[in-house]
This record gives sequence, C-alpha cells and structure tokens, in this order.
Amino acid sequence: MNIAELVTRRYTCKAYDPQRPLTADELLQLQAILRCSPSSVNSQPWHFFFVTSEEGKARLLPALTEHNVAKVRSAPLTVVIATRTELDDGHLQALLTQEALDGRFGGNAEAQKGADTARRYYVGLNSTSAQKQQEWMARQAYIALGFLLMGAAAMDLDATPIEGFFPEKMDAALGLEALGLKSVVVASVGHHSVEDFNAALPKSRLPLQQVLTQL
Repeated sequence: MNIAELVTRRYTCKAYDPQRPLTADELLQLQAILRCSPSSVNSQPWHFFFVTSEEGKARLLPALTEHNVAKVRSAPLTVVIATRTELDDGHLQALLTQEALDGRFGGNAEAQKGADTARRYYVGLNSTSAQKQQEWMARQAYIALGFLLMGAAAMDLDATPIEGFFPEKMDAALGLEALGLKSVVVASVGHHSVEDFNAALPKSRLPLQQVLTQL
C-alpha cells in the first residue's frame, strides 16, 4: 500500500449508498482501528458509539445540523466519538491495570510505578482547569478520528468527518451525562452513491512549499 496515493485518493464523502451495508468484518476492523488509536500518555479518554441500526440513527438525527441529516440517515455506520467529562483516579488506575495485564511492565513493580507517575504528571500539566483538560481530551479524540478516516480509506470505504451537530442535543440523545461523557466529533462511514458530487472532483490543496518547511 502506498500511503501517499491513499491520502491523495481519499476524500470527504457527501452522499452515501444506503443499499451497500458494511460487512461484519469491516465493522470489526473499524472498531479495532479506533480502539488501537494512539493518545497522549496512553490516556484513552474516549468512548466510541457505533450506530448502525435505524433506531440508533433516529436518535442522532435531531442533534445534527440540517445538511448532515441525509448522510447519517443513508450511511451504514455513524461513529460518535465522546470523551470523558473528567480524567479521574478510577480511569487512571484502570489504564495502569490494563497495561500490567497486557505485559507492558514485565512484572517490574518499579516500571509500573514509574509509568503511573509519569502519566499523572502529564495529565496534571493539561488539567490546570476543567476547560483545559476537556480541550486536551478533545485533541485525543481527533487523533482517533484521523485514524478512522485513514483506516476507512485503506479499506476502500468512504467517510465523512462531521462537526455539524449540537453537542448538548447529542449528549442528551445518547444519555452521555449519566455516563460521564461528552460528545466531541462524529463521522459517517460507508460507500458513496452516484449522487456524491465530491467523488468526481479533483483534490485541492495548497502547494507543498506553502505548508511545509524543511530544516
């Protein structure tokens, strides 16, 4: 796979074919991509809602801006990426426990303690206010979004990043407050339809020399 060709080929889908569902294997691959996305100090401050049912879509529609309703209605998958309302001690302990179970410390108690101390230090640096912590967690969510978009392209699927929604309505639709979560960004995934005008348009980006400096 040539990554440069992949990123040149992928584009933002504007209309989906509702008659082309995703396979069970494709859904599992997309779930794995999100689960394994990187985050600062492995903080994993996220939760992903995979919406594939008509009932699930209907819950989301009132929270979307008008021009995004058709995309979510016709796409076989919509992902709502949420972050925690707070990176509390329970979550940090859960991360450390999972890392130990996954063998990252090789049974070395000092290594485990060092990893915990380092993570709490960097979490603290980005948590001088509740707003700053929320912004930091949102940046992690966008890393996951990037992986989802690239992963979909690598699977010959089309995708659309969606910021056109009302967070308060989305939170209410999914009951996020009770779960200690806040919606951050949405993406739809599927196969484009013949009505997708963007599929035939050439990609447009500023010249490389305007956006990149090599030192």
